[in-house]
Amino acid sequence: MDEVLLRSLTPSVIGILVRRGADFAAAEDAVQDALVAAVRAWPAGAPRDPKGWLVTAAWRRFLDATRADAARRRREGVAEEEPPPEPGPAVDDTLLLYFLCAHPSLTPSSAVALTLRAVGGLTTRQIARAYLVPEATMAQRISRAKRTVSGVRFDRPGDVATVLRVLYLVFNEGYSGDVDLAAEAIRLARQLAAAVDHPEAAGLLALMLLHHARRAARTASDGSLVPLAEQDRGRWDTGAITEGVAVLQAALARDRLGEFQAQAAIAALHADARSADETDWVQIVGWYDELVRLTDNPVVRLNRAVAVGEADGPRAGLAALAALEESFPGSAGTEHPVPRHAAVAAYLHERDGDLAAAARLYTEAARKATNLAERDHLTRQAARLNARRML
Repeated sequence: MDEVLLRSLTPSVIGILVRRGADFAAAEDAVQDALVAAVRAWPAGAPRDPKGWLVTAAWRRFLDATRADAARRRREGVAEEEPPPEPGPAVDDTLLLYFLCAHPSLTPSSAVALTLRAVGGLTTRQIARAYLVPEATMAQRISRAKRTVSGVRFDRPGDVATVLRVLYLVFNEGYSGDVDLAAEAIRLARQLAAAVDHPEAAGLLALMLLHHARRAARTASDGSLVPLAEQDRGRWDTGAITEGVAVLQAALARDRLGEFQAQAAIAALHADARSADETDWVQIVGWYDELVRLTDNPVVRLNRAVAVGEADGPRAGLAALAALEESFPGSAGTEHPVPRHAAVAAYLHERDGDLAAAARLYTEAARKATNLAERDHLTRQAARLNARRML
């Protein structure tokens, strides 16, 4: 079973059902049923036209559900007859569906959650991690969103800002390795940047290109993580870097700064350094200051603490970290609400020479890691420091 093929076809099939008259919630349910049928039927022999097969199967399930519903009389115009099997049209509805899910009847957070689940193919757990909320909370949010749009015709697209946030979260999931959606997010970001007059669309595309350029160097041959400072910069994709910098410069020239442009500027400064030692950390701190002004996001402030530690020394970085901790007065003695907090604290304490505290914090960070590669990397860091302390 080609799961990548099924994932790539899903948005288009949903879009076809929506254009035929199905509301989004009903279309998504019907397509999920069709995917289950495909998983059962295709191993015995995949159809020559997979999209057409899915469209036909999903439409049948939509009609069955419609005819069984008490509102059948009001929807006879939709369910008059089943269209004959036909090749799926060569139309990419994915970007359109991202816009449609950013519907005015939904809050931005609900629109993001629904789009990631229904169109992006992410699990509820992955979406919850991206949003820094418990899985049960995210499950309730998605259920409420589907109830809200049940019966709503998606004839008014939502705003660009929500679509950008969706693409950003999809790219981050793909980049983490849990779900390989990074290339798809870049493809959609290209379409969005070409279709709308919005500098943040260009900023997001630049950010994705600059991060994706380093992907080959992020892991060693055994699958272990390679920190940015230790990466082989000869493995970075110079073509993607060149394109990303050009897209960013054009966006910045419009003098309408947003958070994605600021993040891309930081990524460009990393890409511009020929070695880790040549990184312009002072400029990076300046861009993080802009990001804090734009978002006041705790994760941004955590990353800023690392940059301050590199620019002004580990004591300054620890002071910036302490200022962040003051924003969460109830977190003392409990799990810190900001991801990677323990890992950053460990790094700064190690640079400051406090190996005992650093080893303890690396161990704590490993326990909280969300994927195996990150957990193994942090565990090795703790073991390395413990071995040094015993010498």
